[in-house]
Amino acid sequence: MGADLINVALKDSSINKGETLLDTITTINSMNPDVLVVRHPEEGISEKISKIVKACVINAGDGSNEHPTQALLDALTIKKKFGTFKNLKIAICGDIMHSRVARSNIEILTKLGSKINVIGPKKLIPDDINKLNIKVFNNMKEGLNNCDIVMMLRIQKERILGKIIPSESEYFKKFGLDYLKLDYAKKNAFVMHPGPMNRGVEIDSKLADDVTRSLIQEQVSMGIAIRMTCLEILINNKDLYGE
Repeated sequence: MGADLINVALKDSSINKGETLLDTITTINSMNPDVLVVRHPEEGISEKISKIVKACVINAGDGSNEHPTQALLDALTIKKKFGTFKNLKIAICGDIMHSRVARSNIEILTKLGSKINVIGPKKLIPDDINKLNIKVFNNMKEGLNNCDIVMMLRIQKERILGKIIPSESEYFKKFGLDYLKLDYAKKNAFVMHPGPMNRGVEIDSKLADDVTRSLIQEQVSMGIAIRMTCLEILINNKDLYGE
């Protein structure tokens, strides 16, 4: 798109010398960037940064809180395939508790008119999830019933293995998506995954690559389009979104 890029890797920045993140951002702000794309493990950090810089700020993922552009690209992928969101039934499966992808998708897809089932081990379902307009299941057979789309989530193995599920094979047996479990959903239901995938853990490799059932490659393409669009909208309307 012709932009000049400055990449700031925190592990190589002055933060390793004791500087706070907000001090580092203040320094970056002195370079007068038009847009800051922020990906950071601290929840809510993008909002904090937006209050101290003149640039437009894009949240590229803040801890387990939100991942707005992922939800936008997922919504665009669904729109391109189905043409509508109304009355679509979508299952989101895996580590719901720690997934910023799940949170952002639940928010956007319910607003657009879809019905959401979340599926996962009891210990990976947030206690406060019942306040959302969704249904919760702890097994794939019930949770996938009559679903149009099955959206799998990447699990972080250090949170799962030996603590909640004894092994990768045990997790796949109960919550990994394969053709057999996909049959619990609607005939010709589609599969999605935000990536990167743990093949053979949360999703069968052959199914992930099956272009007749998988929308994963479409998600990648839509991700490029959505993020280019976000940048263009912000740059062209900097007087509204900046400062």
